[in-house]
Amino acid sequence: MHIVVCVKQVPDTKIIKINPKTNTLDRRSAPAILNPYDSHAVQAAVNLKNTNDDKISVLSMGPPQATAVIKKSVEIGADQGYLISDRAFAGADTLATSYALSKALEKINKEQPIDIIICGKHAIDGDTGQVGPGIARRMDIPPITNVIEIVEVNEREKTVLLKRKLADGYELIQSTMPCLLTVEKEVNEVEYSPLTNMIRAARYEPIIWSVNDLGEVDRKQLGLKGSPTIVGKMFTPPKEEGGKTIEGSVDEQVTQLMAVLAEKKDLFVAGK
Repeated sequence: MHIVVCVKQVPDTKIIKINPKTNTLDRRSAPAILNPYDSHAVQAAVNLKNTNDDKISVLSMGPPQATAVIKKSVEIGADQGYLISDRAFAGADTLATSYALSKALEKINKEQPIDIIICGKHAIDGDTGQVGPGIARRMDIPPITNVIEIVEVNEREKTVLLKRKLADGYELIQSTMPCLLTVEKEVNEVEYSPLTNMIRAARYEPIIWSVNDLGEVDRKQLGLKGSPTIVGKMFTPPKEEGGKTIEGSVDEQVTQLMAVLAEKKDLFVAGK
């Protein structure tokens, strides 16, 4: 079985700041990390690996320094990794990103047929959850989103049984393979890496492809040219004000409450 995990290098959103002049994320203000949801996706692939014949590949798109997240994936337990890196990919939104990654996946699939593609639920720097389903649509394979448990994989019948989270409960769904999964953090706990994996990851050199290595590609669908999404404005929401404690007798509390409501009356005016 061949499992491919799509991973992304993202800024640590706990630290990153917003550039007030450009209204964009200042990616230099925070360290780059492996998208947390993607680490669970890699661990899910590792948990599925049963024999030495099974293979786990990881795929990422980004600048040359994004090889760090591939090395991190190898540390978790992946066997090999691919990075597509080219200025032609720059400025890609989710539509252009899914196109570029699908072309790379097609190339990988020709080398060794893919059974399952796993993606994190979403990237913490975009929070769209669109790239995984976009890849599945382009490759004409079933997408199963919000997976919290991979119940069973039947390699003989080429099926996979999954538990996915819904807004009002859970759903068990069986899919044929190949298919694409997007996983929640609940799918597993990312395990501590053994020393052998750490050493291997430190020495590992990912395979890097430019746009020319992907074969027949429509360059109009890549990067900024292939991205219909435009971010008009980005801002940091104001911090919520703390609550006000009302004390005293019932009459005193009513008086204080009426004063607060009078002060905030503009909030209750229709249209505001």
